[in-house]
Amino acid sequence: MKKYKIGYTTGVFDMFHIGHLNILRRAKEQCETLIVGVSTDELCHSRKHKYPVINEHDRVAIIESVRYVDRVVMQADMDKLRAVKELGADAVFVGSDWKGSDAWNQYEQEFAQVGCEVVYLDYTDGVSSSMLRKKIEQR
Repeated sequence: MKKYKIGYTTGVFDMFHIGHLNILRRAKEQCETLIVGVSTDELCHSRKHKYPVINEHDRVAIIESVRYVDRVVMQADMDKLRAVKELGADAVFVGSDWKGSDAWNQYEQEFAQVGCEVVYLDYTDGVSSSMLRKKIEQR
């Protein structure tokens, strides 16, 4: 039996790469059911002022095909506490690059009040969708 019953993680998952796969694999190793929130194109645009290279429907199809993922939901806003409550998550997985940030310190406190723990997973150095985008633009 795994430490957590329902785990939740979110991301844009644009230009799917090994860092994405590592997060999903490491999360699934710790929970019975892994639910993944894929950010909508509009949420990405509102936060980063650009649209993902790969549209939300294709990104969902990619994440659904990953064997570590049990369920995919759309993430249309940043209300992570609401998502945790609605999904019944007892763990939220996030990259270790967020540890100690004001936002995630606040999430830790909010989630703890509903029986959910934040689990920081090692970030895969040297790869990101932003890096891939820059490489493509340079060619």
